Amino acid sequence: MKLHLSAICGTAMASLAGLLRARGHEITGSDQDVYPPMSTQLEALGIEIRSPYAEANVPADADLVVIGNALSRGNPEVEAVLDRRQSYTSLPALVAEEFLRPRTSLVVAGTHGKTTTTSLLAFLLDRAGLDPSFLIGGVPADFGRSDRLGTGPHFVIEGDEYDSAFFDKRPKFVHYLPTTAIIGNVEFDHADIYPDLAAVQTAFVRLLHVIPRSGLLVAGTESEALRGILLQARCRIETFGLHAEADWRATELRTADGQSRFRLVRKGRDEGEFTLPMAGEHNVRNALAALAAAADAGVAPAAARDALAAFRGVKRRLELRGEARGVTVYDDFAHHPTAVAATLAALRSLGGPGRLVAVFEPRSYTSRTRVFQDDFARAFAVADRVIVSAAHLPGKVPEAERLSEAELVASIGGAGGDAAFVPTVDAIVKALMAELRPGDRVAILSNGGFGGIHEKLLRALGRLPAEAV
Repeated sequence: MKLHLSAICGTAMASLAGLLRARGHEITGSDQDVYPPMSTQLEALGIEIRSPYAEANVPADADLVVIGNALSRGNPEVEAVLDRRQSYTSLPALVAEEFLRPRTSLVVAGTHGKTTTTSLLAFLLDRAGLDPSFLIGGVPADFGRSDRLGTGPHFVIEGDEYDSAFFDKRPKFVHYLPTTAIIGNVEFDHADIYPDLAAVQTAFVRLLHVIPRSGLLVAGTESEALRGILLQARCRIETFGLHAEADWRATELRTADGQSRFRLVRKGRDEGEFTLPMAGEHNVRNALAALAAAADAGVAPAAARDALAAFRGVKRRLELRGEARGVTVYDDFAHHPTAVAATLAALRSLGGPGRLVAVFEPRSYTSRTRVFQDDFARAFAVADRVIVSAAHLPGKVPEAERLSEAELVASIGGAGGDAAFVPTVDAIVKALMAELRPGDRVAILSNGGFGGIHEKLLRALGRLPAEAV
């Protein structure tokens, strides 16, 4: 078949393109914002990205057009498809019918931690020789790509609660035919489509309702909002967390040299010590969820121990981008206050004499609204220094609901932090070069490309003589 993917550079859409290419389909694609790692992944597949959006991008002879959920009426490609009466579908609907129905679907959902947990679960199954297929909303370092069509019976997929398409407002994950589902946590997010936490909970209830009675739900019951909906599940439930009541529990947790070590207790049974080469309690929780789901797929904890210790993480999830003149630069996808707090806590746990410097681009719809302004202030106050950039495309948010960068900076100061508003990437790099010192850690937080700030900062650091840094 000849398929065109509109909004192909989204993490899930780029992954779908790889899976479809592996099935032998002819793929074309288009997008507006093109940046790594998805742009480079598509380039490696030989898939041309047509940009910007235009009617001519969509081949008139395409058998099927996949319309990403970022597009709506008024987009020239959407209008062309409707005018031509071409066949079209959403990403999750196509994934379900093309790949999931004949396989055992392991769906990883939750407000936070989905990408790391999905990557961990796929890696544990892979190291056990099960050759899983997967579709992940990021690029695991161990696989080097976000998708794979394996020969085994399992398909591991990241399940997002965002809507499916402009013509299908259901959460994407309700399409994914879960045999096993992980829900790590539930919090308010996606303020552009959900008015409040109750609406988010309703979306996750829809996921609970499509898990078969013979299936398994792996639930992070430290999340109060998730606990509040668990009674609506009609399948087996196994819980995980750091609390004593969890079925899968981490005890004796300690962090050293960027690694987390813990004892795994499974339903009261000591399974021994495990090592995860990642810092942060949130990552230990992700590992517990992956171990629980892997066990149900036939990979016992003892068999998963070595694989967990070998896991190399995911691009853009607390990813070390480089070090220059004693300054380390990290890239992280965090764009919600809880995720920001977890990321900064993980970096703080590494110790060392230098400062923790956070650079934040409000880019997701929710982070560009006022709804989390005070929560962001508390999350960032733990850093030694915070730089807030101008929000990305602020005009997309109604003025009365829009984040004020100046007020956020003032709120961080009121919470005990040290913050400044620096609007542009080049100005941020210049400001950092005037104050960074050897030993400092810089965490750059954005769910977009952020103008290539990581490379610009590392280049600037590398050009300076040691005494100027």
